[in-house]
Amino acid sequence: MDIQKIFPILGFVLFVLAIDFYSFQALKTVLPVTGNGRKIAGFIFWGFTIFSIINFISFRVLGQSQMPRLFLLFTFSTFFIVYFSKIIVVIFLLMEDLTRLGIFVFSWLKSIGNSDKVLYSPARSAALSKIAMGIAAVPLVSLVYGMVKGAHKYQIKNIRLNLKNLPSAFEGLKIVQISDVHSGSFYNKEAVMKGIKMIVDQKPDIVFFTGDLVNNEAVEFEDYLEIFSAIKAPLGIFSVLGNHDYGDYRNWPTEKDKIQNLAHLMDLQKRMGWRLLMDEHVKVEKDGESIGIIGIQNWGAKGRFPKYGNLSKAYKGAENLPVKLLLSHDPSHWEAQVIEDFSDIDAMFAGHTHGMQFGIEIPGIKWSPVQYIYKQWAGLYEQNGQQLYVNRGFGFIGYPGRVGIWPEISVFTLKKGNPSV
Repeated sequence: MDIQKIFPILGFVLFVLAIDFYSFQALKTVLPVTGNGRKIAGFIFWGFTIFSIINFISFRVLGQSQMPRLFLLFTFSTFFIVYFSKIIVVIFLLMEDLTRLGIFVFSWLKSIGNSDKVLYSPARSAALSKIAMGIAAVPLVSLVYGMVKGAHKYQIKNIRLNLKNLPSAFEGLKIVQISDVHSGSFYNKEAVMKGIKMIVDQKPDIVFFTGDLVNNEAVEFEDYLEIFSAIKAPLGIFSVLGNHDYGDYRNWPTEKDKIQNLAHLMDLQKRMGWRLLMDEHVKVEKDGESIGIIGIQNWGAKGRFPKYGNLSKAYKGAENLPVKLLLSHDPSHWEAQVIEDFSDIDAMFAGHTHGMQFGIEIPGIKWSPVQYIYKQWAGLYEQNGQQLYVNRGFGFIGYPGRVGIWPEISVFTLKKGNPSV
């Protein structure tokens, strides 16, 4: 075996064994000393350890392409969930052991010069072990629920979108936005179909799709082409590309293969009747009045994301339209360029963040770790009369689920008026 593969495997095995040996101490503390329950628990506990090590070795030796996609997805997600919870237990045990060590050292210092003094070393606390395991069970249960139910817990968000120059013909117009499908992560067609039916039931006048139809390859979407083709809108379905749609995160045999992959993706959207906007705009007409829809390729202000889009090119010719709606995948584009240079773009529609697929959204509380990376990460924002809506995403990537930040179908009703967020 290549020496470069041995060291990661060895490091992984040592990490897993260290975490499991330590966290097993808490399990032993709360289980009966005798009986079959202790044996069964030990068998399950260490059986998962062996399973994890074997799978990691197989992954390193065979490579990702030689292992079933869904098997990899759920195996690594389950590993993350279980060991995240175990690390919580380990933290509690470490704090307890530091306390126990301190008590023992204090006892030893007091015994110096006193041969009759008995050293005191407190036993591990069963109560603390139970508390640690109880706290660790919260993310364990939440993340498992997120995989089983949260991944397809589609939520309809109804938003009134005020536009000060909205033509009267477009008053009450309904726009549905979806984003970040990531079809390469899907594993439940029936659940996805229910989400699509929810979109269809809204009877939208216009549909926006704001990027990331796939994870890496156009072929991922082929099994879902018919399902998504059910989406219809009399005034059009308009889409843009997201950072994943270009195939940048896959090693292609040749540059030609990568170019063909993007062409295939574009063709799939055309076959569904979606109008993919590649740094261009279209004029939507209704009852003799019109608004502009501008769509650009991915443009991200964060360093590692590409700036393929050309907003100046897309905007040219739309100057005199009374309302301009921009589709741009990455919300960081809004403050970095749109507000700075295109003050008459009324609203931008984005996705990209997924709300990190984890967070809390209840009345009075809106939080996700992604907010420390993206200032605008979910929902409606307004600045100097311009608006931005960040869709939480229809699909998922990496972790095959969602906790607290559910998959979203955004439904906008256009109204004439000043923006109010």
